Amino acid sequence: MRRSAPGSRTTRLELFYDLVFVFAFLSVTTLTASVLTPANLYRFLLVLALLWWSWTGFARMGNAFRADQGMLPLIGVVTVAATFLLVLSTPSAFANSGGWLPGPLVFAACYFVIRTAQLTVFAWADRADPARRRGLRMRFLAPTVATALLVVAGTLPGRLPQERFAVGLQLALWTLALLVEYVAGTVLGQQWWVVLSAGHWAERHALIVLVALGESIIALGLGPKRGLPLTGPVAIAALLGITVVAALWWAYFDTLAFAMEQVLHQARDRATRLRLARTAYTFLHLPIVAGIILYALGLKDLLAEAADPHTPAWGLPLGDFWGAILFGGVALHLLGVAGCWWVALREIHWRLLTTVGALTAVAPFVFRVPELVALIALAVVTGAGVAWETRGENGHRRRVRQLALEEQIAAEAEQSRWRQQHL
Repeated sequence: MRRSAPGSRTTRLELFYDLVFVFAFLSVTTLTASVLTPANLYRFLLVLALLWWSWTGFARMGNAFRADQGMLPLIGVVTVAATFLLVLSTPSAFANSGGWLPGPLVFAACYFVIRTAQLTVFAWADRADPARRRGLRMRFLAPTVATALLVVAGTLPGRLPQERFAVGLQLALWTLALLVEYVAGTVLGQQWWVVLSAGHWAERHALIVLVALGESIIALGLGPKRGLPLTGPVAIAALLGITVVAALWWAYFDTLAFAMEQVLHQARDRATRLRLARTAYTFLHLPIVAGIILYALGLKDLLAEAADPHTPAWGLPLGDFWGAILFGGVALHLLGVAGCWWVALREIHWRLLTTVGALTAVAPFVFRVPELVALIALAVVTGAGVAWETRGENGHRRRVRQLALEEQIAAEAEQSRWRQQHL
């Protein structure tokens, strides 16, 4: 294995990892949209949080080692295969669907393979360091306990006589498994987690946000079925939907992505860089990604209504449940963006928070109107809020983007010089 360097960037193998997570996000969203209940929505969030923790393990591994060198491509293929099988087993992760393989046990086993493969790479690299080697047992203990809880959650509730109690117990066990992983990762990460390349770390998280945005575009293009009829309501919903997706992209990528990477580069001491990498990226990017996927989930249902010839021209009333998912997803994304601004730069972006407040204020009224009218309100409030945020940055946006452009030009010039000499 070859260690990374401070200036390393994302490799093609890591992009291959993300292709599997595109499929994962799309599958989890599709499965949740088929039978959407509060319990099923919570299951969706639990699975998404586990997928996110698995993905962050790939990001940490790629930051410490060159993912496309030595034995890591082979380990990557094994873990990608396990991730793919984990996604295939997601429909039966909570209850066996009657297939030849027990779904809950397959899901737990795949998760264990993914996490232990990631930790084995770090264990092999730390084998000569006595201080870091002593913490290996604790590092492996967290995924082992979490996997055991997933196994119990998949087998024990089915033996209980009362279904309501069984569902509650299962969700509690899954929640406990998540807490074990996240709490242990936070505590132990303070001792051994090092962000070697700030550019790689920022780029990896920006790319996974793009993956989530791509999922919303796929949901917009395909709808609940393969293809959508080209009708007036479908065309209006498509234009409004892509407007909201563009606003979500702009809120993150226009300035924040550059500003966070620059702050991470400036963090020279280990503790400050660790705080930024853990809080602003690992934790706060989860609601950013979850908000996009929840919006895609709500968009699937809305497009289904718009494409149905038996519904009114402007659709049925949106309703509290689907409205909360659609508006709540956008609000969650904007809250995550505002949280990143605060953690990374100690800036309170009142315009983003006001936009979230506006979405919350109009929700009780918009949920009672037809779906296309509600989508118009969502697009107007979101687009206006993001535009207001962009125009009100008082020169900061220009400075951040100019610095990012200068860095890009300098890197391109250095690469051109090297190629002229060696290629």
